[in-house]
Amino acid sequence: MNSLSNLRKSIGESFPAFKENNFRYFWTGQCISLLGTWMQRTAQQWLVYTLTKSPLLLGLLGVAQFTPVLLFTLFTGVFIDRFNKKKVLIITQSSLMILAFILAFLVWSKEVRYWQVLLIAVVMGCVNAWDMPTRQAFIPEMVGKRSIVNAIGLNSSVFNVARIAGPAFAGYMMVKFGTDVCFFLNGASFIAVIFGIILIKPKYSQKSKQRGSILSDVKEGLKHIKSNKIILATVLSVFAVGTFSMNSDVIIPSFATVVLHEGAAGYSFLLSIMGVGSFIAAISVATRAKKGPSKKMLFGSSVLVCIFQILLLFTHSYGLSGIMLAIVGFFTVAFSASANSTIQINTSDEYRGRVMSVYTLANMGTTPFGNLFAGAITEKFNPNVGFFGCGFVALICMMPILVMVKNTSFAKKKD
Repeated sequence: MNSLSNLRKSIGESFPAFKENNFRYFWTGQCISLLGTWMQRTAQQWLVYTLTKSPLLLGLLGVAQFTPVLLFTLFTGVFIDRFNKKKVLIITQSSLMILAFILAFLVWSKEVRYWQVLLIAVVMGCVNAWDMPTRQAFIPEMVGKRSIVNAIGLNSSVFNVARIAGPAFAGYMMVKFGTDVCFFLNGASFIAVIFGIILIKPKYSQKSKQRGSILSDVKEGLKHIKSNKIILATVLSVFAVGTFSMNSDVIIPSFATVVLHEGAAGYSFLLSIMGVGSFIAAISVATRAKKGPSKKMLFGSSVLVCIFQILLLFTHSYGLSGIMLAIVGFFTVAFSASANSTIQINTSDEYRGRVMSVYTLANMGTTPFGNLFAGAITEKFNPNVGFFGCGFVALICMMPILVMVKNTSFAKKKD
């Protein structure tokens, strides 16, 4: 009994967000739902690549899915600050569930076409333009401000456990049963997260007053970011790394087949091993939550992820590729979680929805450009050059930002 009590105390001290019922409901639902999401993501990429045999057309899938995020996220942030975030999430998650079932039916019927997958991706993008910034802005309402960093780290950890297990499970299901099963299981997985959200009782509900037009509220949010050098530098870093570096998903299918001569199982294993590195990084961020995000971790990881992508230019063996991708996964998540935490603890509640919408725009909204860039280079040259180009351009973009923050203190903001 004492050992169990000590274990609970140790978990509570290391992961204070777990003390909150709200976060446990949300986190448990995410464990199931994100497994399905990664299964669908893996199956969808493989489906498109087998339909088209084109890295460029695979890149266009990302363009279709993330262009709505690029176009609408700034404006959805205004409404997220005005509306009840819990209700918004129930609507968005239900919509994503329906879309997964539609895709499952199309693949099962053997009538699926490339344009249909693109169309569903566009609709998913429209839903995600609401869903992604809302989920980020909802975290403080679930756990309170003191546990934000820990909650972000734990949320990232479950994302990356799913990133490990999802592709591996998807690879098995695709080989044994077909891609349609992956899409169906993803649709079913949303039931868990919707039920978890329904159970959540927010600690507070922050809504901004509707004082002006949508455009004026967008401008206020951008002014808030510009006035805070820490937030501004972090957002710019996310733009640089998010646009050019975070395109491995576009390159890996071609890398697995063309360079490593692997099939669906080998491809899914590469995604899983990359997820292992990502998971280790997420747990590291969560356990050091009391110290808060550090400047060294934030900008050091942004540079290192670029360097290891550049080194993939010289990688042609399966084992070494797995190790390199695991390292890329580690520094990618170390950067993303640190950036998210830095922005959250330095943002006022009044602007949180708008600021997190800009973060989502920087992290996901520029994906159409990044996917096109990665897909075009990979198709024109080869997957090794694709990795090199993404890492090199991201590193060049980071240089002026590193100069900008050289003498800036990233001390933790007090509540």
